[in-house]
This record gives sequence, C-alpha cells and structure tokens, in this order.
Amino acid sequence: MTWLLGICTSWLLIVVVSAQKQLNVMPARQMLNVVPSRNINQRSGLQAECVGNMKKLTVDKSLAFGNQLEFDAVNGTQIEPLTPYMAAKCGFSIDSDPWGNTKVFASLLNCFAGNEDDAVFDINMRIRVLGVKGGQDVFEVQKTCNYNQWAPREIICDRNYMEVSVNRLPAEITALRTQSKLGRGEAFDDQWADTVPEAITSSYNIWRMVFFTPKQKAMALEDALRTGYGVMTTKSRLVLRSAYDMPETYVENVNGIPMKVIRLTTYFKRQWSVTMLDTIAACPTGGLVFTDELITWNFPRINPLIASAETNILEMFMGIDGKRIDSAQMAARGYSLTIVNAQIVMKLPVGGPDGYYKSHAVNNQYHIIYAIEPMLELLWRDGGVDATRYKVLFPIKTPLMPRPPRFVDNSDSQLKVFDVLLGAFLYDVELVNITFSAGVLTVAEANARGFIIQEQRLQNGSKAFRLQVPFSDPFVVKTRADLVLTVYTLGIIYGFMIVPENVPFSYSASVEVTLQDIILPTLNGGCDKENFHIQISFGNLRKNFNVMLGTQNLTPERSNEYGVSENATHMSFAVPFLASDVAFELMYPTSLRARLDVLVWEPVNGWSLGDFSIACNFPLTMTECFSNGSMSALAVKVESSNQLSPRQLTLRDPSCKPKFSNERFAYFSFDANSCGTTRTFYDGVLMYQNEISLADVPAYQQPLKGVPTTPDPEYRVTVSCFYRLNDTKTVAFFTKPRENEPLPETGYGVLNVVMRLAMDGSFSKFYGQEDYPVVQYLRQPLFFEVALLQSTDPQIELVLENCWATIKDDRNSTPRWDLIVDGCANLDDGYETVFHPVPSDWVQFPTHIKHFEIKMFAFIEQNVILKDQIFVHCDAVLCDINQTDGVCRKQCPSNPLKTNKVRRDTSDQLERTQLSSGRILLLSS
Repeated sequence: MTWLLGICTSWLLIVVVSAQKQLNVMPARQMLNVVPSRNINQRSGLQAECVGNMKKLTVDKSLAFGNQLEFDAVNGTQIEPLTPYMAAKCGFSIDSDPWGNTKVFASLLNCFAGNEDDAVFDINMRIRVLGVKGGQDVFEVQKTCNYNQWAPREIICDRNYMEVSVNRLPAEITALRTQSKLGRGEAFDDQWADTVPEAITSSYNIWRMVFFTPKQKAMALEDALRTGYGVMTTKSRLVLRSAYDMPETYVENVNGIPMKVIRLTTYFKRQWSVTMLDTIAACPTGGLVFTDELITWNFPRINPLIASAETNILEMFMGIDGKRIDSAQMAARGYSLTIVNAQIVMKLPVGGPDGYYKSHAVNNQYHIIYAIEPMLELLWRDGGVDATRYKVLFPIKTPLMPRPPRFVDNSDSQLKVFDVLLGAFLYDVELVNITFSAGVLTVAEANARGFIIQEQRLQNGSKAFRLQVPFSDPFVVKTRADLVLTVYTLGIIYGFMIVPENVPFSYSASVEVTLQDIILPTLNGGCDKENFHIQISFGNLRKNFNVMLGTQNLTPERSNEYGVSENATHMSFAVPFLASDVAFELMYPTSLRARLDVLVWEPVNGWSLGDFSIACNFPLTMTECFSNGSMSALAVKVESSNQLSPRQLTLRDPSCKPKFSNERFAYFSFDANSCGTTRTFYDGVLMYQNEISLADVPAYQQPLKGVPTTPDPEYRVTVSCFYRLNDTKTVAFFTKPRENEPLPETGYGVLNVVMRLAMDGSFSKFYGQEDYPVVQYLRQPLFFEVALLQSTDPQIELVLENCWATIKDDRNSTPRWDLIVDGCANLDDGYETVFHPVPSDWVQFPTHIKHFEIKMFAFIEQNVILKDQIFVHCDAVLCDINQTDGVCRKQCPSNPLKTNKVRRDTSDQLERTQLSSGRILLLSS
C-alpha cells in the first residue's frame, strides 16, 4: 500500500513537527485519600507493564473490595475521566471480568502520553475507588515505557477502537529537505488560500481529511475531532484513531470474515507544498468457529491491509491479554497458530487456563460461556517497500452452552435421610434458598432447622450443593402406598443467584423413597362373664386409623360408653356382650355364644390394617319353669337369621306374642296350659313343650306384586319344661333345623341317612320324635324305613349291612339280638326279618330307601323279661350300583324277595352310616 500518493509542490519546504500534546484537557477534580505513585508495582492489587506499543495496567479485585472503579488520564496537572467515549477516542480500553479484576490497555500514542522523540513515553493514570457512603480512595499510577521499534505503519485493533500510525514524513520527502527555496512563506500562504478556498490549516498543519465510506467524504480536522475521531501528530508520525461504531467506518467481508474498515487520506499543507497520506485500518470482527472443545479463529491473510499474495510475513506471534507467548507455552496450553491456504488460523481449547468460564441464566435454564482474549501480532513487508506491524486484541466469548445440572440421589433408607447432590456449577453460582412443600428456607435457616447444606468443591474447580433432610421432618411428604409401604417424597426448588450480576434462576427436583417401615396395629382380647376386653397396639401409626366394632365405627360417644383408655402406644376398652356391636352366634339352654368383630382400618384409602374376632359363651337364662305352672322363654336374633324381626315371633298360638321385644330379643311369658303348649307323660316325667316361630305376615303387610323381596327366615325354637314329682327342671332348649334339612345321625358317609318307624305297613305315616316312646304288643309288627336324603345321584344304592336290637339306647350295649347280618335276615331268628320292596312310583330314587319289618319282642333271662323296651340300631352302607362284589351285591339264601344281600365287607372305601331308633316299649296285654 502506498501512503504517499502525491506531492503538489511549487516550492518544497522542509516541515518539522515536534511532539504535540492534547489540547483542551479538563482541569483535575479534587480527590480524597490520594495515594502516591511510587513503588506502584509493589502495591498489592496493582501491576503496570509495557507490552510492545502498549501499556497494560492490571487492577486486582481485592483493591476495590466490591466497590466501583473509575479511571482518569493524567497529563501533568490536567486530569480527564476516561469515559467510554474518551477512551475510544484517545486510545484506552478498559475491561473487567465478572469478579472485578480489571485490565486497562493504553496505546503509547494515546492522547495524554508524554512523548519524548517517539521513543520514551510517560503514561500517568489515576484510579478512583468509589465508596458506599460517597467517599473515594485515589491511587496514582505512573509508568514509563521505552519503545523505538516503530514500523512505517503500525495498526492496533483493541476491543473498542482501531488505531493506525504512519510516518508523517516519508523518506523521499525528507531527502529533499536540503533543497530549500524562497522564504516567502506568508505570500505563498495567501496565494494558496486564494487559489484553493478549502485550504484552512490547523495546528497540526493538517489541511483536510477525506474519508472513504467507500464514498468520499471530506472533513476538516476540527470536525473530525468533534465527531469523535482521534487525530494527532508526533515528531514523526501521524496517528488516527476511530471507534468501531463511527459513521465513516464500514464492514468489508473478506473471504467470509467480516472486517471493520476505516480508510482516509490526510492532506498536509505547508506554504507551497501539499502532502497526502493515505491511511487505512482494518480490524476483524468475526471469523470464529466454535465446538464444545475448540475455538478456531480465522484471520484472512489477504485483506484490505495486504495488497497481494506476494506480501512477506516477517513475524507472527500469538499472545494472551496483550502479552506474547512463546511456542513452548503455546504447546503446553494446547494453542496453535498456523497459516492454512489464505488464512491465518489460531486454535484455542475451550477451558484453557488463560480464559475463564461465566454462568448465565436463560429462560431459567443454566448456561455457561467461556471467555478468553487472544492476541495476534504480525509484521509483514508489502512488495518489498515498507513494513507494517499489526496487533489485534481479540476478546472471545463462546456462545451460550447449556449445562443442565445433574441431580444425584444418594438417599439412605436405613438412616432414613434424603441425601441429594446437585451440580456442577461454576464458582459464580451461589445457593440462596430452597423452597420445600411447606415453605421457603434460606441456607442458614435450613441448617438451623437440622438440615445439612454443604457446598462441595469438585476436582475441576466447579462445585455442587449437597442437601440432607431426615425422613421425619414435617417438610417431607409422607403417603401410604399400601398396608406396609410408606412413600417419602421431598419436593425441592433450589433458588440460585449468579454473582456479581445477581441474576436469579431456579432448579426443581423431587426425590422419592419407598420403605416397608410400617408396623401394623395388633389386636388381642379376652372375656369375663359380662364383657369383651379388647386391647389394640398402635404399631408405629400413632393412632392414625379408625376402629370399627361389628359394622360401626367407634365414635367418641361409644368410646365413652365402652371406657376407652389409651396412651402413646396402646388403647383398651370393654364391650358388654349385650351391646349392639356384638353378634349372637348360638343359643344354649343357659348361655349365649356371642362374637365381637374388631377392625382397624385406614380412612384415607380404606385399607384394612388388622382385624380380630373373639367369641365367648356368656351365662344367660333362656327358659325358666316355675312351680306354679308358668313358663318364660327368651328368643334371640342370631346371626344366621339376620333378617328376623323379633317382634313378629309368636308361640304355637299366634295370638301369644312377646311380652317385650326389640331389634335383638323377644321375651315370652305364659302358662303351661295355654298358647298351644303340649303335655306328654313318660317314665314318670311330665313334659310341657311349646315352639317359638315366625308368624304368618298379614296380607296388608305383604309386599306388592312385582316388588323383589327377601324370603323370610325360618326360625323355630322349641321350649320344654320337665316336671318330676316335686322337682322342676329345664331339660331342653334348641333351635330346630329346617324341615328340609333334618339332623342326621353322624356316620361315616357324607350324605344324610335317617331311620324312621312307620305307623303301619303302608309306610305313609311315621312316628315323630315327640311320639316316642312308641308302645307295641308282643309279636306285633314294627315297620322301619331307612332313607338316604337329599342325594340326587342315581348311581348310589342304600344297603342295610347290619341291624340289631338292645334294651339300652347305647348301640354297643348288651344284651343284643341280630336282626340283619351282613345284609341278610338273621336265619337264626324264629321271627325272621322281612324286607319290603319300595315301589318305583313312590319316590324318584327307590334305591335310596329300604323298608323292613320285625316282630315286637322282649329280652328274657330264665323266662323273666329283663326290660319292657327295645332300641333298634342299624349300620347302613352306601354302594355304587355298578359294584359287583362285597356287601353291595351279596345274594341272601332263602330270601323270598330275592333282595340283593351282601356279607360284611371290611373295605374302608364303603360309606357307612350308624342309625338308631327311639325307644319302643312293650305293651302288656
């Protein structure tokens, strides 16, 4: 690039310009607590150093203690605050990292530098630390830098300005200084001004400046200065400085890399000569490529500053924060600087030691960036003419990188402690508070409550936050998963602050632990003569349950009634056996079997936690027989007849209703010769007997047609009183089974078999239990029926294996007389047992019934009747009709009916039933 475009001269005058100072500097302000500048590099927190054609001042954050810093440029006794406008115009850049560490770069050719022959530069500054209460401390910094290696053109690209300085008097002109001409300065000045009206000179002998945007735009020096450009001359150099956002700058895209460019021509006029200096500065504003691990900065080798590919790069250096680093340092830190085709490529690893990370919150999400300020310094010679020194301070910040923290659950179920870790975060993130389900706690409040909140440093310099909360704390939500499982839930919202900007963000998390830690309640109890005594152990539920007695919950009123007492672990109470919560199972002549069901249940989910049932016999008089011939009976509504209404019960005479009744009892009182009471004599005993049953429902109480109803329960209670001589005794009181469910004699079989005594050989009428004892004359026939009830299996046949008679009701007593032996009539009996066939049209299954006939007899010994009564006993066998052997298919000899008879079989596979008749008395003629 040629800076000397042309020389218009009639007479060439030698122009010598001495070093200039910036004019119109504001007077210094009065400051407090001024600290002298001597030994500044030894002062803690301040460091000033010379770095090539710049001065670097580093201010540690410890100097400010969090207070605001302001900087002033000092020129002798004059002090100028370095506002952003003044800094860019005069060659200063000020940058602080987020923690208050500040770097100040100053060009050696700044507006306020003391300049001695463009070789020695005095740069003085003041640092003001603004206090909270309005006071301030002032530190003075003086630094002298020696620099005489000026290239013909030097360009600085700092973060806020571009600066270019060139030799003001090129060598070609300087060589002509000896050729001085006429000393007619004033005349020539007037003539020049008359010829070119724009030729108004300044104190810098600068006539005018023409900017290329890229269109030409002329501007006088004073206008350029007012606009914000920095323009000055030194003894040998012209210095031009521009902020990046000035209107005469423009962006040029060079091989895909944007560069900010300022291009202008400066006209110097001195009497009969005009010198034009063409200057240009171009600074990169892009060229970055980011990956998660690497930053690549591309700088175009061919750019507006370099005319052609023939340009020879003499030096190429990399630096950090304005200071060069050598190749060994670059290798150790993973940096590289190479020329690849038409680009100079610098590579820096993300996370390198010369940069720093910074936290950011975007839409409440945690992000980080990495920042570093590399420097590129080049020295090249263009076409073998003049050299250019080029320095770029290029601050880099990566794009926002999402870094969602990891939530690690280390909860200890044995210790019952939530233990969670959240991280990692950078060191500029502080935990301020935590929101729990029941409120917000600061870190101090949480630790005071018994929680443990710790900040843990990780190996890479980041940090995580550890939180420990016991399961037992009320902030922990406890829910029951089932009977024995508890779910402990800790919902938390971390409240963070990014410092020093004080930007808040949050992170929500929830952790659950399920434990089988529930000890269910246990129940036990006992009885005395009047009460059930119940005790319930709470387990670990702390009485967080309901108690149900029978079908009703234990209310406070009934708790008082039952005398409930409790402590931290147990509760106990006593329930009378006649209480409404008690169920009646069975009635006995002198007692009542009652049951109490106790259920412990959880009301939220309706879970049964435990149950207990206890049944006891309680003394209770059911029937009383009085000597005056009156009787009383108590009917109880038992559980098997829960649809029963006791007030509807009557005696045999439906007009005899209860004297008293409620939902559970009916009490009758009546004379023995009333209400349908029967009277029976036997063995010198007089028995009065009545029956309590359910009366027929009147027509007006019957349900309407089509309305579904529940069948009325069949309820029958036999009441008997036995009188002997002067003694009155209650003998029997029992619930009579339903007529279609006769009470069988217990035997081997699982089917019910009964033996009945018929009144005659038609087997149509039978004696009932109330008809015994039955009386009969000697040698008169007795007709017996043995029947299998309820079975509908046609493959079963009832067979009489053995029948015999005794004089006692004990079937094993002696003497005995065999009537049927091994399924056949006893042939030794003079009055042989006769079998009668069962007509098939009488019953559905004739094989289920056997009829036989014997003659009434008596046992004698030495012609003396032992006793005038007999009892008949039988063993019945249930056979398969397809069975072909054993007792089921034996042929009996001399059997006119040819009934199949069998011998006694000892096989255990046969179903046997033992039967006995009632007492049969011999009636004397």
